[in-house]
Amino acid sequence: AIAFPSAAWAVDSAVRAYETQLPDYKPGPMLSRFLAGPMRDVEEIVFAVRVPGRDHWYVNFGNYAGYTQDAKDRAFKFEDGVYWGYGEGGRLCALNLRTGKLRVLLDDPTGGVRDPVVHYDGKKILFSYRPGGTHTYHLYEIDVDGSNLRQLTDGPDDDIEPIYCPDDSIIFCSSRCHRFVNCWHTRVATLYRCDADGSNIRMLSSNNDHDNTPWMLPDGRVLYMRWEYVDRSQVHFHHLWTSNPDGTGQMVFFGNMYGGTVMLDAKPVPGSNKVVVSWSPGHGRPEHLGPVALVDPSKGPDNLESVRIVSKDRNLRDPFAFSEDCFLVASAAGLHVMDGQGKLETIYQLPPEERSRLQCHEPRPIVPHPRERIIAPRVDLNKPTGTLILEDVYAGRNMKGVERGTIKKLLVLKQLPKPVNFSGGMQPLTIGGSFTLAEIVGEVPVEEDGSAYMELPALQSLFFVALDENDRSVKRMHSFVTLQPGEVTSCVGCHEPRTHTPHDVRRDLLALQKPPQPVQPIRDVPPVLDFPRDVQPILDRHCVECHNPDRYEGKVDLTGDHTAMYTMSYWTIRLRNLVSDGRNEPRGNRPPYSYGSAASRLLDLMDGSHHGAKPTDLERKIVRLWIDTSACYPGTYAALGDEFTYRAALPYGPMIQRCGECHLREVDTPQGRQKRFVMGQFGTNLEPYANLDRPEKSYLLLAPLAKQAGGLELCGKPVLASKDDPLYKAMYASIDDAHRRLLAGKRFDMPGFRPNQHYIREMQRFGILPSDLGPDDPIDVYAVDRAYWDSFLYRPPTPPEGQTAESR
Repeated sequence: AIAFPSAAWAVDSAVRAYETQLPDYKPGPMLSRFLAGPMRDVEEIVFAVRVPGRDHWYVNFGNYAGYTQDAKDRAFKFEDGVYWGYGEGGRLCALNLRTGKLRVLLDDPTGGVRDPVVHYDGKKILFSYRPGGTHTYHLYEIDVDGSNLRQLTDGPDDDIEPIYCPDDSIIFCSSRCHRFVNCWHTRVATLYRCDADGSNIRMLSSNNDHDNTPWMLPDGRVLYMRWEYVDRSQVHFHHLWTSNPDGTGQMVFFGNMYGGTVMLDAKPVPGSNKVVVSWSPGHGRPEHLGPVALVDPSKGPDNLESVRIVSKDRNLRDPFAFSEDCFLVASAAGLHVMDGQGKLETIYQLPPEERSRLQCHEPRPIVPHPRERIIAPRVDLNKPTGTLILEDVYAGRNMKGVERGTIKKLLVLKQLPKPVNFSGGMQPLTIGGSFTLAEIVGEVPVEEDGSAYMELPALQSLFFVALDENDRSVKRMHSFVTLQPGEVTSCVGCHEPRTHTPHDVRRDLLALQKPPQPVQPIRDVPPVLDFPRDVQPILDRHCVECHNPDRYEGKVDLTGDHTAMYTMSYWTIRLRNLVSDGRNEPRGNRPPYSYGSAASRLLDLMDGSHHGAKPTDLERKIVRLWIDTSACYPGTYAALGDEFTYRAALPYGPMIQRCGECHLREVDTPQGRQKRFVMGQFGTNLEPYANLDRPEKSYLLLAPLAKQAGGLELCGKPVLASKDDPLYKAMYASIDDAHRRLLAGKRFDMPGFRPNQHYIREMQRFGILPSDLGPDDPIDVYAVDRAYWDSFLYRPPTPPEGQTAESR
């Protein structure tokens, strides 16, 4: 391990620097042309050498949450109780493009080096470095001659992808945000800012998922990739956004309406308003691989005609533009120059003995360059809130049919980060729906002219649901907004078009005739709703008398009996489409009244028209808000990790032999058409047919069992004449085994539940649970989650006497 005793930390003696001459080096024709033209001021370039990641594009630092097969297959090592996503070995190098002299500024055989960027004066290099024997990357600087290596940041979290800002501050991505990817096993890094010496670190982005590869634009804004999904597809929306260097003004730059590409490594192209970008296809490839593209934002942020794929090679990354006809790029094979027609010329390759393990990354010129425009700070760090002006909620895309005066208020929700995650799916939070929990922040009024003026909590991922006079959802956001402390910003309308000319906010708005309205909390409903705790008791009181396994009215079961992951009622509500929630689909901006509480039959069935079932106003309010907060099953992330623990090991062989004539069918699967055992309304998923609280009430047993033996005889004939049938006994035994395992292991909604070791470990690492927690100490998972989420609330600093937070 390496000790850091002071602000000028030492680096282990195993790190070394040296230089060498590439044999028979001579610039090729393309490089020679470039060095006489757009690259005339370039002598050397800096680049990193390291072990490439072998998971998603973002998994090249940090740890996996659990011990899943995905973690075991993709991690590089298991150490200190977790699997790690980085490989060992890294160098920081400088190559003279004219002479072929290679200077190794830093070489650490068991460390990691990444993300070099050259200062404006061309005299020092900022980069991210993980010293050998340690787990975390931090920010370092080194002079271009290889001297004066110094560490800027420290701590237990990773700091990566830094850039210099024109005021000499630094913006970078960091896992200090203490969260895991919504749909994967690994840590998240979001935008942060610090002073030039690494002090005064401050979060800029509250994103639940990754921000990546920030870079300065000439106008002083920061361009970066933001991956986000609020109740829409997990794998489609990772596009370009901009922000001011203080975090204010976060706004889409390009692509947020169209999925299918991860836009990484974006940088401005000199002499134009275009940017060059790694156009990594689909959900992205490891280490950002894909074609290189040029994006022209002048036609608007959603015009795909603005994209031109430049490279013929589809396995490039890390482009750096000198002009629209001159680029540096990297690939697994080495470093290259590329022209505007996509032709490549290799300028450097690693020695043959290293190419199977190490690769070159992030080539950038070592040259002075002008500072970008400095945007004056727009934050007030003494304030815990920001202010948002909504000019006209009716002025937006896809608002046809919504008459003025319809929308009375906005429901303000907050997307909640995950302290762990163990799969690529959304289970057990939802069945095909949201990947995250949402918290009810409260409500703000909308004036008759459609305006609203609201004071919102800073540094939270907020999204809105427009409500009508009956509090039913008219329209809903599928993205989020973040306000900085003291920020004042505005939006035109609901899903406002991004192609209209900017204009000043009208001063005659009704909302502006009053002070900004604080969010009014909803005090009679839990802020994070939990289906077993909050919704199931309502069903028990008003629905279960008829909809249970004994009466089975309408073939609907609304009991709270556990299945392997959920309950009978939750399965029934979802698969009978009694709620309209956010599906994992590549679309957003849905038509008015097509989504959420307004489009959910469950609420209509509770208005007294369905056999007199009429919950109280408060009960209907709870159900409505549960739907509009994404209709999740648990209200705690401690539920994550036991998704597949309690499945019944059903006797499929005998089941197919007896029942296959009717129930074995060809269905579409990710592997093509295959035969699967299919039953009724739940299809190929047999989980809802196994009742783990009362195995004898399992529909897998009741459906084929003769009525005279206590069954439902749903197969049209008594397939099982009695409970003495060997198949009945075998199926019962498998379900009863799962029942006993559930009683022993327990789920989040059962007395005596204790979360898994990975949840506990990460909550200890994040400072939420005490490090000396005993194996039998009780854990209130709802309180622990609450403390974890509250740790992200912005709290204004207490500056030294005579000093303001801004001056710090």
